[in-house]
Amino acid sequence: MSARPQTPTLDRVNLPTDMKTLSDRELAQLAHELREETISAVSETGGHLGAGLGVVELTVALHAVFDTPRDKIIWDVGHQCYPHKILTGRRDRIRTLRMEGGLSGFTKRTESSYDPFGAGHSSTSISAAVGFSMARELGGDPGDAIAVIGDGAMTGGMAFEALNHAGHLGKRVFVVLNDNEMSISPPVGALSSYLTRLYTGAPFQDLRAAAKGAVGLLPEPFQEGARRAKEMLKGMAVGGTLFEELGFNYVGPVDGHDMEQLLPLFRMLKSRATGPTLIHVVTKKGKGFAPAEGAADRRHATARFDPATGQQIKAPSNAPSYTKVFATSLIDEAERDDKIVAVTAAMPEGTGLDLFAKRFPRRTFDVGIAEQHAVTFSAGMAAGGMKPFCAIYSTFLQRGYDQIVHDVAIQKLPVRFAIDRAGLVGQDGATHAGSFDIGFLTNLPGMVMMAAADEAELRHMVATATAYDEGPIAFRYPRGEGTGVELPEHGEILEIGKGRIVAEGTRVAILSFGTRLSHVMEARESLMARGITPTVADARFAKPLDRDLILRLAREHEALITIEEGAVGGFGSHVAHLLFEEGALDRGLRYRSMVLPDIFINHASPSAMYAHAQLNAAAIEEKVLGVLDVAMAKRA
Repeated sequence: MSARPQTPTLDRVNLPTDMKTLSDRELAQLAHELREETISAVSETGGHLGAGLGVVELTVALHAVFDTPRDKIIWDVGHQCYPHKILTGRRDRIRTLRMEGGLSGFTKRTESSYDPFGAGHSSTSISAAVGFSMARELGGDPGDAIAVIGDGAMTGGMAFEALNHAGHLGKRVFVVLNDNEMSISPPVGALSSYLTRLYTGAPFQDLRAAAKGAVGLLPEPFQEGARRAKEMLKGMAVGGTLFEELGFNYVGPVDGHDMEQLLPLFRMLKSRATGPTLIHVVTKKGKGFAPAEGAADRRHATARFDPATGQQIKAPSNAPSYTKVFATSLIDEAERDDKIVAVTAAMPEGTGLDLFAKRFPRRTFDVGIAEQHAVTFSAGMAAGGMKPFCAIYSTFLQRGYDQIVHDVAIQKLPVRFAIDRAGLVGQDGATHAGSFDIGFLTNLPGMVMMAAADEAELRHMVATATAYDEGPIAFRYPRGEGTGVELPEHGEILEIGKGRIVAEGTRVAILSFGTRLSHVMEARESLMARGITPTVADARFAKPLDRDLILRLAREHEALITIEEGAVGGFGSHVAHLLFEEGALDRGLRYRSMVLPDIFINHASPSAMYAHAQLNAAAIEEKVLGVLDVAMAKRA
């Protein structure tokens, strides 16, 4: 690893107030050192790199001009907040990013007063900023609200709902549109093309002086003429701007890496803006670090790396990731079924659909950060006779729930939901945990819900979803590597609603839904050393339940334990309802359900998070011993 960078100017800054005495030249030097410190820190911890490097100058300029934390900077998504954290009293902890007990990888209200609004999902910043601005108008917290939102997040419908409302209210609020031509992956859609036209039009380049505040600094009699000239040139270039039609004063485009543009502009706007103002800032994701600038995703997320070479430091992989198994399985099915199409919401690499797109570009659709549209778009294709696989992280699928209910489930349309990042996800923490999909999907009439116990089972579930045309079907799988089981050449079609016995035993049965199965088997080995041999079953389906299997386990054992990587109200709750309705509990069966605890679990390694959640092998063993002790005491 390389030595840490020399940062004499940054060493003088612990809080944004320390920046107020720096000259513009020193602020430019501060930005340079801040970029080097960010690269150095992330090289040791891993994390989101490219987004933060793209907003270094913007971060310095905002904190130098505005009076944070009285003025509130709201970072959309939060991937880009590492430089912000370094400047706001957290530099001494920056090398604990995403570690257990360390700094969050996102903004977090409980972490600092400089994080006025937490983030992890996209497109929320403008709504929050408008809320802060109205609270100020009504006598709440004073100060300005500044939303910093990327062009990728602007594809989310919520951002436009907020813009529309802000324009209607007409109150002072700032929106900084960070236009880097990327979200996590290269951008899609008409909005991206529109922004490109804005900053490549020749008349706009002629107006760069305006970005330095020239119009605002002119004597009053000349300002109106300058404003009209600017508007005329805008009209010649693109016929007006979308944002001004929504009621915003539009400023830009501005070079987001040029402090000589950013500082005068923000100073002028801070002193003179009266209503909603949008500042269009053009940046480069990964700026200043060649390995990031040259990467397809601009190093959106990275493992630890050598800052001198950019070479990532990864442990050798013993098994393919679940994401890759899903992608290769879907490609295999699509080779034999030309009705299969794939849909993602700005996450082609994250969901593995970049691999599918290379093989079937015309059958792959990235709709941008727009999960609601992704779901209903998939529903439309299903109604049109296709077999859509809508691949979305569990935590992001929550954003499309209304569409799942009304556009898919009620109409019984065969949309296939591939739910990645199910369960606890490690360093990304609570905002990205896939805790709730089992509950909110199994509540829906006609929904089929599966969970893969290992990568071979995932391959079977892709095949099962392909063959199922009776209505919506979903299958969930976690982040990270599989268990290393042998993969079949092709997936087998599973019988809907049927589980399997994995190991026979006596006295107590453990029914697993999902990838906790390997931990159940580990606990079983330990229990056998104590003379207890549990029966182990893999449910495969949370809906429909395998009634015969569950009732058999209840009938033949003293105790039944279910385990799942989800919150209360999911698989275990449905099993409990079945046992109650069938009178199994009246016959003395001891039933226990192991679920995620009723808390949001902070970021840590996945193993540490599952230990905290009491869903690892040791906790399973303890649960078995406890339930048998209770049963024996009761019987005595």
